[in-house]
Amino acid sequence: MDGDTLDLSGLRIRLEGIDAPESGQTCGRKWVGSFDCGEAATRLLLELTRDREVTCQPKGRDRYGRTLGVCFAGGLDLNAEMVRRGMAWAFLKYSRSYVEVETEARALRIGIWEGDSEPAWSYRARLWQTAEQVSPREGCVIKGNVTRNGQIYHVPWSPWYGRVKVDAARGERWFCSEVEAIAAGWRPAGSAH
Repeated sequence: MDGDTLDLSGLRIRLEGIDAPESGQTCGRKWVGSFDCGEAATRLLLELTRDREVTCQPKGRDRYGRTLGVCFAGGLDLNAEMVRRGMAWAFLKYSRSYVEVETEARALRIGIWEGDSEPAWSYRARLWQTAEQVSPREGCVIKGNVTRNGQIYHVPWSPWYGRVKVDAARGERWFCSEVEAIAAGWRPAGSAH
């Protein structure tokens, strides 16, 4: 799905203890410029899982109902490897499992540590605040969109967020949280239908 979420036969699993850059997020290069670290993280997780049997040890659920897990591909700890290769942060708010691995990646200045980068949780919070300034209702910035593939919702860090226009006449609507959108039967943009 992205750099910290897998879809295993329709089961969405969020890699526990890490937070990868969001799609569309950029990170600084060592000397000058930036790279699309969100896309790079997604590509790396795809590369690490391609043609390998993936297994996950469930570690509970997150607030969006996704299964949290420590996942393995051919014996390789995917959670740790994403951090080790500089394509995810240790998500200290929820776990201290990958602090040492992050320290190593930071010392090597690889991936997100190559130049300046904004942690994914800060990136999401900044985009949420920006979206709040133009949303029709305070705190309700998630756009519910009706497409030929069903009802999907877009969070402010979604690559399509800026292009989506909410048309109430088509049954589209605004949500105040992902939990609210999911409870109403909508699915996140980019997920399988």
